[in-house]
Amino acid sequence: MSPGNTTIRIALANLRFPASPEESLALAAASIQQAALAQAHIVCFPECYIPGLRGVGKRVAPPDATFLNRAHAEIAQSAARSAITVILGTERIVDGALRNTALVVNADGSAAGFQDKVQIDPTEEGIYTPGATRHIFQAGPLTFGIAICHEGWRYPETVRWSARHGAHIVFHPAFLEADPTAPAPTFHEKVALCRAAENTIYFASVNYACTASLTTSAVARPDGSLLTHHPHGQEGLLLADIDPTQATALLASRYKPVCEP
Repeated sequence: MSPGNTTIRIALANLRFPASPEESLALAAASIQQAALAQAHIVCFPECYIPGLRGVGKRVAPPDATFLNRAHAEIAQSAARSAITVILGTERIVDGALRNTALVVNADGSAAGFQDKVQIDPTEEGIYTPGATRHIFQAGPLTFGIAICHEGWRYPETVRWSARHGAHIVFHPAFLEADPTAPAPTFHEKVALCRAAENTIYFASVNYACTASLTTSAVARPDGSLLTHHPHGQEGLLLADIDPTQATALLASRYKPVCEP
């Protein structure tokens, strides 16, 4: 971000489902470099991209703590080499339980922390253990939160929490596969616009590259309009220039919890 210019470039990695954990790592590292070359300040990956999301009919290797530790270290090195903040959809093992999570790596390669998926989809029960806390992260002048897939679409509070805690944008690592029978525009794409408008912040959803998917990677403005989207089913980076000063969180700040009688 140059002096006098308040815009920040973000990148969403709209990538194919990896054939193996090693491919997920290689594709992620290449995308980090590409995002940096495109002058992005931050890059976000889909849900559990390393090693791939479980329970969706894809072949994914069994959980492997050794691989995850190595992969997270290599992604941190890639972030440092490219001087870019990374939001990596991944998994981690906590007290023997597997969590669906997002690892945030600072532009110097240091770990900013994890945002575990708190609201687990019913189909994921028995695969992932839910987290219990939400976090806010910082990337230079950009403050952001993370809501993972199901929780961002079905639970507005997960996005509102970040907005009320200073987030200019909520990143939404997701997975939705093809459904040729679904109407267009889909429920999920409209929800993304609503999450932005009802909180007066940006909302950036990143999906895998799936042919005829229910949704694709897209960025919504704080007024609920669509800033940009990636072509459905195509692999590549979606780049967007956002202005944090436009993300006032006005409507989120006025929210008053409903009182039960």
